[in-house]
Amino acid sequence: MNITADAVKQLRERTGAGMMECKKALVETQGDLDAAAELMRKQGLAKADKKAARIAAEGTIVIARSADGHTAAMVEVNCETDFVARASDFKAFSQAVAAQALTARPASLEALLALPLDSGETIDERRRALVAKIGEKLSVRRFAVLTSAGQVSAYVHGTSTRIGALVAVEGGDATLAHDVAMHVAASNPRYLSMAEVPAEVVAKEREILAEQARGEGKPPEIVAKMVEGRLRKTLGEITLTGQAFVKDPDQSVEKLLRNAKASVKAFERFEVGAGIDKKQDDFVAEVMAQVKSFDPSDKK
Repeated sequence: MNITADAVKQLRERTGAGMMECKKALVETQGDLDAAAELMRKQGLAKADKKAARIAAEGTIVIARSADGHTAAMVEVNCETDFVARASDFKAFSQAVAAQALTARPASLEALLALPLDSGETIDERRRALVAKIGEKLSVRRFAVLTSAGQVSAYVHGTSTRIGALVAVEGGDATLAHDVAMHVAASNPRYLSMAEVPAEVVAKEREILAEQARGEGKPPEIVAKMVEGRLRKTLGEITLTGQAFVKDPDQSVEKLLRNAKASVKAFERFEVGAGIDKKQDDFVAEVMAQVKSFDPSDKK
C-alpha cells in the first residue's frame, strides 16, 4: 500500500514518534490515521512496561506556585540520563505534572498520575507515550503540596534543577521566606524542630553518644552531662530551627525567625535520585569479561 509523506507527517505530529515507526503503523492499519495513532499508543504502553524495571535516577525538580503565593507544589520526575532531563519534551511534561499537582492537590501519587492533561491523556498515559518516544524509563517519583495562611516560598538550585525546597512561613517578608527555602535546599534538615524528632531517633542517638562517652573513661555523672550536651548539639544539626543559618552562621535559623517575628509551619526538600540505588558500571571488569570469553577459533 502506498503511504503518502503527508500522512506520515500528520501521524508524527499527533504522536511525536519517529518517521519509520509512523510509516510502519500506517501500513499495518491500511493508512487509517486514527487506527495508526491508537496502535502506536498501545505499542507505547507495551514499551513502557518493558522499561519499568530499569533504573531512572536522573531527572528534574519542578515547582509550581499559586498567584497569591499561599500554595506551591513540587514534583520530582525521573529519567535514565541527564541528556533526556534537558530535553524539551521531558521538561514540558514535568512542568505540566507540577501544574496539575498545584491545581488538583491530589491525595496520593496514584491520584496525581490519573489526572488529565490538556491533551486529554492522563499524566500516566502521557508518561508512557514519552517512554515510547524517548526510549528511556520515565517516572513521576513523588510530589508535595504546601499551603500557608502566610506565604509558601520556593527555591530550586541552579540551572540543573536537581534540588528543590518549599517552605510554609507565617510572618516576616518575602526575602526572609526565600532565604529559609534556600537554607533548606543547602543544609537538608531532617526535621522542623527538636520537638518533632521522633522519640526512637532521640533514644538511638542518646544510646550511641552514651557508649562513646563511656569509652572515654569518664565517671557516670559526667557521662550523663556529656551525653545530654552532645545530644542537643546533634539534634540541632538535623533540625531546621537548630541549624546555623547558611547566610550568617553566627545565628541559628530559630533566632533568625524570632527576630523577624516569623515561624516555619512546614517544609519539603527534594533532591533528584536521593535514595535510589544507582547501577555502578565497572568498565574494567566488563572489558576483562569480554576478553576472557573471546574464542580465538572464532576469528575470521
